[in-house]
Amino acid sequence: MKNLSYIKLIGLHILIGFAIYNLEMLSKVYLMVVFVYFLKRILDSKASKKVLYVLMACSYVAGAEVFLRMTGGSFLYETSKYLVILFCLMGIFTKKLRQPIPYVIYIFLLIPGIIVAGFNITEETTIRTAIAFNLSGPVCLGFVSIFCYKQKITYNDMQKVLLFMALPLLTTTTYLFLYTPGIKETLSGTGSNFAASGGFGPNQVSTVLGLGMFVFSLRFFMLSPSLFYKILNGCILAAISYRGIVTFSRGGVITAIFMIGALVFFYFRKVNSKAKFRISRTILVFLGLAMSIWLYSSLQTEGLIDRRYSNEDALGREKADISTGRGDLVSFELDEFLKNPFLGVGVGKIKELRLKNEGVQAASHNEMSRILSEHGLFGVAALSILLITPLLFRIRNKSNVFFYSCYLFWFLTINHSSMRIAAPAFVYGLCLLDLKYPNKKKIIAKKNEVKKEMKL
Repeated sequence: MKNLSYIKLIGLHILIGFAIYNLEMLSKVYLMVVFVYFLKRILDSKASKKVLYVLMACSYVAGAEVFLRMTGGSFLYETSKYLVILFCLMGIFTKKLRQPIPYVIYIFLLIPGIIVAGFNITEETTIRTAIAFNLSGPVCLGFVSIFCYKQKITYNDMQKVLLFMALPLLTTTTYLFLYTPGIKETLSGTGSNFAASGGFGPNQVSTVLGLGMFVFSLRFFMLSPSLFYKILNGCILAAISYRGIVTFSRGGVITAIFMIGALVFFYFRKVNSKAKFRISRTILVFLGLAMSIWLYSSLQTEGLIDRRYSNEDALGREKADISTGRGDLVSFELDEFLKNPFLGVGVGKIKELRLKNEGVQAASHNEMSRILSEHGLFGVAALSILLITPLLFRIRNKSNVFFYSCYLFWFLTINHSSMRIAAPAFVYGLCLLDLKYPNKKKIIAKKNEVKKEMKL
């Protein structure tokens, strides 16, 4: 029954992609249905299931965010982040928290930057927009972390949470195949490909598809009970990976590779010798699949994707800056931090200063340098909390086999895509969960009891 439900969920989300591609106004209906469905599930859930349903709601919204933006489904640009915050607040007010003091302090550390921005208003400044755009991600992360900190969740429930994040990515992938079925017609060089990204930002699309690559790799290794499901999960993984690669935005794909590597390494260490042998064989199949996906992508892009990942232009000449100019933007932000070390320049002000001083209107997409430049020493303290608290928690509690994958996703993503989407904020929160695994002795005992009852 569980597997049948899994197939139905996959089919449903592929159909949603078809429907919204043919009638884009359905995207707003989709968002409303998602909101009402999860709101009802959280309100109706028992206390013991409250954490699960809040996490599932946040997970689904984080997975759907880029698709909703791409298809005009979001009523506000930051709608998905606001929904994640809302769902977490519902959990915070109805579930006992486990002393998330570091993250309460973290949120308060963001306030001085708002005050500084308020004192430095110019004609170019729209303070509400600046705060909403630049702080919605960090604040979302704060509330997710407060809710998730040391919350107990079973391993099976964690798998459900991750699946609910991946389901809307199936919808995204379906939409992308319909939007640009042929990649060759969209090729114009080795730069990020907007046409292959549904006409939306390749960086954001690549980032969320990288999450999809991770989740379906996880299911390929851990949750494929038969050859049929191994093939099914492998095909989905191939489709998502291909669409992620042909965005020509490297960040999401490279991050996914690190996440998958961390998962396999720590999962391999955790299992017994019999399972190690099974995983070793699966790794060989997985590597063969990965090589096939890359070869197909290379053929479809006429070798341009190889040049992209080799940091070359379309003619094969090596590019001078592998960061595509972002290194200079980060340097500017660090310089502003050194000039304004105590309070920073204020929330949303760094782009104004860059435009004024250098005539460049661009974002570094690096959350670490941005928080330092805009918040000063308060930003240093806030960033230190984010970096160190999960690692300290990990030292005391090594139950979460997904910890390093989630931590790497957050850390790498904020360095190439900042926190423009809710995904890094939510996935960071997953690092802080206390995973509980099923007791095999109890499971065997229950099976024996069932057998006895059947005999009677």
